Amino acid sequence: MPKIADLEVTPNPNARKFVLKEPITYGVAKSYESAEEAIADDLATQLFRVDSVVSVFYVDNWITVTQDGSADWKDLMRTLAEPIRSAPAATQVSEEASQTASWLQTDESNLSETERFKLVQINELLDDRVRPYLQSDGGDLYVVGLEDNVLSVHYQGACGSCPSSLSGTLAGITSLVREIDPNIDVIAV
Repeated sequence: MPKIADLEVTPNPNARKFVLKEPITYGVAKSYESAEEAIADDLATQLFRVDSVVSVFYVDNWITVTQDGSADWKDLMRTLAEPIRSAPAATQVSEEASQTASWLQTDESNLSETERFKLVQINELLDDRVRPYLQSDGGDLYVVGLEDNVLSVHYQGACGSCPSSLSGTLAGITSLVREIDPNIDVIAV
C-alpha cells in the first residue's frame, strides 16, 4: 500500500500529481481517458468513480488525476487519496500492463530505413529534452507515428488537457524536431 509523499500542482489547473513513497508500476505507464478504458485496472476504476475525474495517468511512483474543473481540489484530493493509498505497490511489470500501452508503440514496419533513423533520433531528442519536463509536471508524451513528414504525438496525464501542451509545448517540440528535419510537422492526437 503506497503512502503519499507529496501533492504537486501542475501547469494544468485541472490536474494534480500525487507523488508516492513507493512505486505502483516499474516503468510501465498507464493512461486512461475514460472509465470505460480503465475497466481492467482496479486503481484507475476506483479513481474514475470519483465525480469529476476525467483522466488518470500513472507510472512508477506518481499518479496524475485530471478533473473536469467542477470540483474543489481540497475536497477532491482527500477523496482521491483513499483509493491511491489502498493500491497495491508494484512488485513486477506485468505483460498485461505492457499490452495496455501497445497502441502507443509506433509501427515501424512500413517505414523506410531513413524514416526509422529519424524516429530513433526524434525519440532520443524527446527523451533528453522534453519528457523529463513533462514528467516533472505529471504528464508524458509518446510518439504515435511518423508518416509523410508528420509526427503524431500523444500527451498523457496532466499534459493531455493542458492548454500549454497543445500550444506552447507542441510548438517547442516542433522546433526541436525540425533540428533533425526542417520539413517535419508535429500534431497532437
